[in-house]
Amino acid sequence: MSQETNNAHHADEQIVVSTVDEKASSISVPCSAPAKKPKGRFAKATSMLFKPVAFVWRYLYMIKLSYWIIISMVVGLLVGWLAPEFAVHLKPLANVFLRMIKALIVPLLFSTLVVGIAGHGDDLAAVGRMFLKAIVYFEVITTLALVVGLIAVNVTRPGQGVSLAGQTDAAGKEFAKKEISWEHELYAIVPESFFEAAAKNEVLQIVASSMIFAIGIIKVQNGRLKRPMLEFCESLSEIMFKVTAIIMYYAPIGIGAAMAATIGANGVHVLISLGKLVGTLYGALVIFVLLVFLPVILLTRIPLRDFLKAVGQPVLIGFSTASSEAALPKAMENLYAMGCSRKVVAFVLPTGYSFNLDGTTLYLSLAAVFCAQAAGIELPVSKQIIIMLTLMLTSKGQL
Repeated sequence: MSQETNNAHHADEQIVVSTVDEKASSISVPCSAPAKKPKGRFAKATSMLFKPVAFVWRYLYMIKLSYWIIISMVVGLLVGWLAPEFAVHLKPLANVFLRMIKALIVPLLFSTLVVGIAGHGDDLAAVGRMFLKAIVYFEVITTLALVVGLIAVNVTRPGQGVSLAGQTDAAGKEFAKKEISWEHELYAIVPESFFEAAAKNEVLQIVASSMIFAIGIIKVQNGRLKRPMLEFCESLSEIMFKVTAIIMYYAPIGIGAAMAATIGANGVHVLISLGKLVGTLYGALVIFVLLVFLPVILLTRIPLRDFLKAVGQPVLIGFSTASSEAALPKAMENLYAMGCSRKVVAFVLPTGYSFNLDGTTLYLSLAAVFCAQAAGIELPVSKQIIIMLTLMLTSKGQL
């Protein structure tokens, strides 16, 4: 009995000892963290250097693209003025930007037109009504632009006193040999091949071909057959707008280079010598905007602030590159973002680029009378009206 008691007591002692050992092993003794090594001089200098750089980078990143374009135009103007020999070598940078923009036009126009017309119902009558309204509007507005240009050039008479010494009329005579007929204007609309029109970036022909293709899709009754093409065009349209956004990051460089190369090649003195003509042109454009565009905007109840915000970047791009093609993708993207109908934008905007060149027609009427004034030729009102009617035809169908 005593032996069993001793064994039990010994077992209890072992259990107690093991329990104590387990508790002791479970207790974690805090160890002191390793001391941080003090930063070296190089690390401190690097940190001090990159902090302001990071701050400046964040600040520059917050600047809007429109402001970057304005800054690049000012810088380009200064570079072209102060270093003209260097500035002319920047022309390739501008050409690269224009090439990238022009590469977007064909897939962007084709996809947006097809989706805009065929992807929103089968109502061909609605497409016809939209086309008729657009053409009537284009013709009325361009006629008003011609009238404003003629009035402005007759009031300011910028051609008086301009010397034409050393100039020849060979180029003018060669240009005058070109025949202008309704057949030529008709051929400018209908292409021999869609791919030929695409290769030459003939916007009006691309629009015509895309419209016919979209109408063909509408005529297909089987939804299973036409759905893949519509989905392809819709995907292509979205992708091209993303590509446009990527290319626009390069816009300040291309626009600044274009401005510098132009000023470097021609010099500021060209603008000064033709200052009266340039002033008349921009004054007439301002009057045209205030007397024609502003009433149209107010009459149709378009939000003025949103509209100005949407057209701001395209206007700067077109002005600085002297190319309306360069502004087309961004203009379409901004109008979509503004909430305009995809069908209306996809059809009206590209068509307007060929039929509604208000600034071009205004300048052509102004320039024609300016040349006559510089040559000492007085054009009566009857001949100026003939010029206006001729320009109403010849200014169509070109970008």
